[in-house]
Amino acid sequence: MVTAKTLLVTGVSSGFGLALAKAAISSGHRVIGTVRSLSAKNAFEALNPAQAFGRILDVTDVDPMDDLIAEAELLLGPIDVLVNNAGYGHEGIFEESPLADMRRQFDVNVFGAVAMTKAVLPYMRKRRAGHIVNITSMGGFITMPGIAYYCGSKFALEGISEVLSKELKPFNIAVTAVAPGSFRTDWAGRSMVRTPRDIADYDPIFDPIRKAREEKNGKQLGDPAKAAQAILALIESKKPPVHLLLGSDALALVRDKLAQYALEIDAWEQVTRSTDG
Repeated sequence: MVTAKTLLVTGVSSGFGLALAKAAISSGHRVIGTVRSLSAKNAFEALNPAQAFGRILDVTDVDPMDDLIAEAELLLGPIDVLVNNAGYGHEGIFEESPLADMRRQFDVNVFGAVAMTKAVLPYMRKRRAGHIVNITSMGGFITMPGIAYYCGSKFALEGISEVLSKELKPFNIAVTAVAPGSFRTDWAGRSMVRTPRDIADYDPIFDPIRKAREEKNGKQLGDPAKAAQAILALIESKKPPVHLLLGSDALALVRDKLAQYALEIDAWEQVTRSTDG
């Protein structure tokens, strides 16, 4: 039997956030969902007025977060699960992409998640209970040309999540970084921010990747509804993992990355050991 929980999910207007909210509501959970407009709030609450509670928030605007959490805890009760889902993808060759694009990418994907976690943590720590789920990406393990800023943000969130899991374990608060592969969301379409191209030297390495991404958009292997069910199973687990990959593509690519990494470590072991005093 599923125990009804209260979930706070950032970015429920589309993609993983919306799929998770719908699945959670269908399973009897209550969902506090953040959106960025009144129309989106109304649309979200229309899913189920008794279980869906919209809050207008841009995760880059950290000042209202403490009040939002305090009000939610007061009116709706304890937040059992925080899902930091809000985020987007930046596509651009490193040399061509302005630093401002990187700052924006980290503001949303990293600092937004960190700030929301900081707002929720005092309540979970006091109760000695809770689960923080950070939606990262297989791009937090593997990389490819053209998404340096995105991968950097997801590598950062993976590392922060892992440290946080160790700090919060004594308080019975679980932390899981969920790393999806390619899913049928707006990530590679409407939601992606693309830096204009202007250095022809990079065309041979990057143009095929961009073309393949555009052709695959909407046809990805991953089903957001099935990802939502996986996350619901995760939050029901008594021993949730620190890292969870979603999708067979993520599984294959990350396993290959780890195998190649192990080979490189072995090849350079003598040099590595040579620095000991």
